[in-house]
Formats: sequence, C-alpha cells, structure tokens
Amino acid sequence: MTIRNDELAARFEELADLLAAQDVEYKPVAYRRAAENIREHPENVATLAQEEGTDAVERIDRVGEAIASKVLEYVENGEIDELQEKRAELPVEMVALTSVEGVGPKTVGSLYEALGVQTLDELEAAAKNEEIRTVSGFGPKTESNILENVDFARQSQGRQLLSDAVPIGETVTDYLTGTAPVERCAVAGSLRRWRPTIGDVDALVASTNPQTVVDAFTDWPDASRVIEAGTGKASVRANDVRVDLRVVEPAEFGAALQYFTGSKDHNVELRNRAIARDLKVNEYGVFDVSGIDDPDAGQRVGDRVAGETESGVYDALDLPPIPAELREGRGEIDAAAAGALPELLTLDAIRGDLHLHTEWSDGRNSIEEMVEAATERGYEYVCVTDHAEGPGMVGGVGLSDQQLESQLSELRAVDDDAEIDVFAGVEANIDADGRLSVDDALLERLDCVVASPHAALDGDGTDRLVTAAEHPAVDVVGHPTGRQLNRRSGLDVDVTALAEAAAKAGTALEINANPRRLDLRGAAVQAAIEQGATVTIDTDAHRPGSYDYVRYGVHTARRGWAEPSDVLTTWPTEDVRAFLDG
Repeated sequence: MTIRNDELAARFEELADLLAAQDVEYKPVAYRRAAENIREHPENVATLAQEEGTDAVERIDRVGEAIASKVLEYVENGEIDELQEKRAELPVEMVALTSVEGVGPKTVGSLYEALGVQTLDELEAAAKNEEIRTVSGFGPKTESNILENVDFARQSQGRQLLSDAVPIGETVTDYLTGTAPVERCAVAGSLRRWRPTIGDVDALVASTNPQTVVDAFTDWPDASRVIEAGTGKASVRANDVRVDLRVVEPAEFGAALQYFTGSKDHNVELRNRAIARDLKVNEYGVFDVSGIDDPDAGQRVGDRVAGETESGVYDALDLPPIPAELREGRGEIDAAAAGALPELLTLDAIRGDLHLHTEWSDGRNSIEEMVEAATERGYEYVCVTDHAEGPGMVGGVGLSDQQLESQLSELRAVDDDAEIDVFAGVEANIDADGRLSVDDALLERLDCVVASPHAALDGDGTDRLVTAAEHPAVDVVGHPTGRQLNRRSGLDVDVTALAEAAAKAGTALEINANPRRLDLRGAAVQAAIEQGATVTIDTDAHRPGSYDYVRYGVHTARRGWAEPSDVLTTWPTEDVRAFLDG
C-alpha cells in the first residue's frame, strides 16, 4: 500500500515532539516545518522518494538532505531509526497527551520522567491523586487545569472545521467592536488564512485601554469558560473552541495583524527580505536599523517606518499587500516582488453551482425548491446531480439508470419553466478501477456528469481518477480525494498527473465547498491551475442552506491562487454549456 503524505508528516511531527520533550533545540522546528510541507505537497512524497531518490524529495521546501534520507528510510523500511530510538526513550502517547490544553511536549517529558505518565488515563489518574503538584515546576492550579481539560481533550483531539470557527470569529469581533473601546478589530492566524481546519480563533484588537477590552472579552456571553486573562491578553472557550485575544497599541496594529496572521514560513521570508534592506520586521512594526550596532537588542530598536497598517508593512518592504490566503510560503513573496500576484477570485464572481442533490437521492428538498433557492441567490444556472447507485452508496441512496431516465424527463420540464438554466446531471461513482456506475449511453444524454470516488478511499487514487477524467462523458471529477476532514484522509493523488489528464480531456476538477471536504485543497488547486486544468467550485448542496458553503470554496480557490477565469462556475451560462458540450 502506498504511504500517504499524511502518514509521513505524522512521523516527523511525532519525532519533533519527542525531541522537544527532551529539550533538544532547533531540530523540532525543522521537523515540523518539513512535516507541514510534506503533508501539503501535491504529489505522493513516498513515490517520489522511491522512484527519483532523495534529490527529488529535497526539492520540497524545508526538506533538507537529512530529512529526505529519513523519508527514504521510512519508505524502504517502514520505520525511522531515530524515531524508534526516541520512542524507546520516551514511550508515551504524545498526540493524546498534548491534546490536553496546557500540556506540551516538554510537560509530557517532565511528567514521564517524574511519574511515568504515558497515557491520557494515567495523566488523569495522576491529577486526581494529586501527584502532579509534587513535580518540580508544577502546582495545584496546573494540576487542576489538567484534570479539568482531560475530558475535553478526549472529545476534541482533532482541529475545528473552518465552518465552526468562522462564525465564532465573526461573532467575537462584532461583539468587541460594539462593546469595548476598540479602534480596530480583526481575526488573525490560520482562520484569516482560511485553512480547512483551525486550532483556535485569534482575535486582534487595537485599543489604548487594553484592560477594559480584556474585561469585556471575558464577559462575552458566548464564552463558556475563561481560560486565562491578563492585562493585554486573554483566552476563553466558546462552543468548544479556544478563542485567544491580544490587545495592541493602535500604532502597531498593522504589524501585529501581519505577524499573527502568519504563516511562519511567510513571515520568515518576509523577515529575510527586511534584513536585506537594513530593516527589521516584527509584531511591533518595521524598523530602520541601518545605523544600529545591535539590531537584536530589543523588539523596537531602530526608527519605526511602518506598523499602523498592514499594507504599510508590505510597502516598507517594497511589496504590494499580499492577500492572507496566499501567505503560505509557496512563492507569494517572489510573485509580489515581480508584480505577478494573481487577481484572486471573489465571492460575487460565482454564477452557479454544478453539483447538488435533491430528494430523489439523499437531498432534503425537491428539484423545484433547490432551483428556486438558487434563483433567489441570483445564480444563472444550476445542475442537479443526484447520486447514481454504485460503490459507496448504501441504503438505497443511489439511483438506478431507470430512475435517472425518469428524473431526466422531470429536469427537462423544470428547465422549461425555471427563470434560470437547469442542467440535467448525475454524480456517478468511480470504482477502484476508474469505471463509472452509469451506462455510457445514458451519460451521453445528460448535460453534466460529475464522477466522484465514494469507496476504497485509501492508497493511491491517481490512476482511477485519471481514467475517470479521460472518460468522454465526464465533465467534472468531484471531490477528487474523497477526504472528510477530521474523519478520513481520502486518496493519495498525484494532482499534477490528474490535472494534466483533465486539461487534455477538457474535464474540470472540483473544489467541493462542503466544509467537511474542501477538496481539492489549496495547494492542489494551485498545482492543477499550473497544469492548465479548469477547476469548478460546487457546494454539493443537499438543501438550500448548503449553497452558503460556496464562501468556503471561494477562499479555498484563493488559497490555490485561482483567478475568476480559472473557475468554471464564474463563467456565463453559454460558456459553461460549451464546456460541458466539448
């Protein structure tokens, strides 16, 4: 079985944590950065190592010779010697233990050394027995916090879905703006970059009265518990999501927003660009340090040249503002410097939806109701793509060819009466060999065929998806990896190979905007567009309210550097029809 990028990344993340628990410097950070880039790489890294060797792996950003050799070691042997050694030295369930709020790798190392704690159950028992407070550096309060958070950790070891975090971010910023002495307020962190899952919500405030802001924040009605509160920082839990507040001086808000939005890789590149210009950039501003003997003597050393606005920070470094979704260290700074940033897609550019379900399969509403809701949104067209029977369809959800024939007649009648264009389609299932679950003759009569994988969602799926994309009746490959966030990783797919095949065949690749999928992900969208493939943003709506998911698809497309012309569902009806007929 092919080794997944997620699996490789997890091994290096585990190694980073074990090293951090033993107070090893530098290497944990290197392993974590490499793990993130391995996970997001559009090709299967294990296959790359096996077929092209370590030199090919070293071309991945933040992956040097030593880490590339460990990748190949894992591919060939199924283990990494250094990781095995560290596991033997520190035999703990690191992921489970560090999911407890306030427990990091170093805490795990200390509690194992002092008490032999290896599991979540043992951690809970040690706290209940008041043993943790006996360890140097710990006390009753820490012990109480650990005990209080163990149950929550068991329930919430995964990251939060973007759709759970976005409303919280919007609510808390609206609340603070309306109830506290706030000059400016915004979300930061991975939420502002619209990553598919979120660790916590970061709220940034500019105010000259930070204590009043903190007091208002800890009184927020949506907060179920105050985790901590200081003079300019505080953390609460709301709807099982941690929300962190930071209050800064108004003159430093733009620099803080840039810094705390990240990503780390983006900020490192930005910092290096500043150094090359005798500048220093940090959360407090941009400082001219050309005449300073020791620029690192303090955070605010030098003459401040920018900091109040985020655009001012980039301008001081001879760059245009870089949209938050692009700040992942994937070439955006070089593109900005060259004046080559994309003109990113916006929500108002979306004209329709080519993947939705009705009560004919597993949707909640009739065809007419779904069409009416799309009309009210101002869409120009929709395509009804109820599930066909086939692999992955259980409980009578999928339609037989005979049922699809009956639905086709109804769809033509609805199209005749509707104010918008109603395309007749199907979501056909792709089996393990790339075959479709609907008769070819019927597929040819439909306006739009979305082919999606729903079963056998492990291992390498490249060949089966390429086969489907090359089928003459297929118009869209739907949610290509089949992933469900926090539930299953889905297929490993060589996006470059799939995109090449799709571009040649005139088949679109879907960005499924359902927040449990967001599939293709941002890095894969970027790879697909680079190969000339067309992408489409669809909601996979099963009820009218699900059309709102489109915002998550748009931001995922933006993370993939997509311009409006790259996205099929921004095209006018006649151009969409021509694409589907092509």
